[in-house]
Amino acid sequence: MRFEKSNPILYSEDIERSLRYYTEVLGFDESWAWGDPPDFGGVVKDDVEIFFCLRNQGNLGTWLALIVDDVDEYYEQIKEKGAKILAPPLNQEWNIREMYVEDPDGHVLRIGHRIECD
Repeated sequence: MRFEKSNPILYSEDIERSLRYYTEVLGFDESWAWGDPPDFGGVVKDDVEIFFCLRNQGNLGTWLALIVDDVDEYYEQIKEKGAKILAPPLNQEWNIREMYVEDPDGHVLRIGHRIECD
């Protein structure tokens, strides 16, 4: 048996707002929504998918780690689009260069890439 994928489900106060933020500001490629008005939805970027559930499934302020190939390049891209950056990219002792970004529901994304520390 092999595990194939994990899709976090984040609590959202407004699915359409969440989808807009993740696509327009954070640069996710695709989004989808279920219901009218939407009560469930998701975004996709490469092999990463994140789901959102309207006022259910999870709590405000969840932390989520995402690994990218170049956190500094991504930082510049999303900073220009108005992302709420809590901390710019910094080298961490656990061999990750990462930044912290907050979404409209208070979820914190730890976004980084692997590094070799001395």
